Amino acid sequence: MAEDAVTVVLAGDVMLGRGVDQILPHPGDPVLREDYVRDARDYVALAEAAGGPIPRPVDFGWPWGAALPALAAAAPDVHVLNLETAVTADGAFAPGKAVHYRMHPANLPCLTAARPDVCVLANNHVLDFGPRGLAQTLTSLAAAGLRTAGAGPDADAARRPAEVPLRTGGRALVFSRGLPSSGIPHGWAATAERPGVALLTPGAVEEFADRLRPLRRPGDLVIVSLHWGPNWGYDVSRAETRLAHALVEAGADIVHGHSSHHPRPPEIHRDRLILYGCGDLVNDYEGIGGYDRYRDDLRLLYLARLDPGTGRLTGLTLLPFRARRMRLEPTSPEDTAWLRTALGTRALNARVEQAADGTLTVRAA
Repeated sequence: MAEDAVTVVLAGDVMLGRGVDQILPHPGDPVLREDYVRDARDYVALAEAAGGPIPRPVDFGWPWGAALPALAAAAPDVHVLNLETAVTADGAFAPGKAVHYRMHPANLPCLTAARPDVCVLANNHVLDFGPRGLAQTLTSLAAAGLRTAGAGPDADAARRPAEVPLRTGGRALVFSRGLPSSGIPHGWAATAERPGVALLTPGAVEEFADRLRPLRRPGDLVIVSLHWGPNWGYDVSRAETRLAHALVEAGADIVHGHSSHHPRPPEIHRDRLILYGCGDLVNDYEGIGGYDRYRDDLRLLYLARLDPGTGRLTGLTLLPFRARRMRLEPTSPEDTAWLRTALGTRALNARVEQAADGTLTVRAA
């Protein structure tokens, strides 16, 4: 690996609300408006029934578990995750939604424990508590020194990329967009007069290219983060492939897809990385049955290495974890092998291999 390679850590959905919020030092109001669960503490009970007792309160690093030393060892130049929860004690439940996620702003040290450089917000939960909840989310994240992309007080702010300086002299430009296929209501789209998310619209590739062109400088790397597609299933649609390829051809070095509750197949296209679904990383879903065949208890962090001069992918390592007791643990060799098979048999223009150190590597086919 070249010494000047840029390491980008990518994570899927990070949901620190509901049951996770309840085990942290400053739990918010546990009241829910779901059809079957009306108290967020019930999700803690489900996780305990599945995996064993959870101490309360836990320290802020608890939900990350084994991922924290792994992140420290990776020493990424850029760490991007999809923050799929409002950070607010304000606002009213968004109408017409079956599920609402929020964490108390006093629990933000749980998020900063993982040291993300950018939290992308163009997803179907950031406005779960309306414009007031979004405003407090943006204010809280900014006060914690966290960059955001994909949501804002107006359309221009929502579409603006986050900029992360790189030690190689350039920047990582992180764009965030959401698609209605992930469940984002059309009414959440930011406009010139209305706060909201950067919703992908017809002509999206041209809009991205037009926005990128005057911004990009030599040495910059471009990440386009997309919240798209269904929660379950490995199939990648032709529409997703066409959009991802078009974004690469318009200047994206990485397409960072998320929304699925389990990892979906990766692709290497023109030496660029496309992740169609990173899967969940942190949440309170343990003990919820119905989709066991997808092993959504198995989670991944993606370590991509890029040539800073060309944006070409030079290496990709997948770090596997298992969620138990609302905490990430190392996986067994058998679980890692399961992930290798699940992804390797479906990878696009790539092959997935299991390494002796317990990680997975992805190479161009």
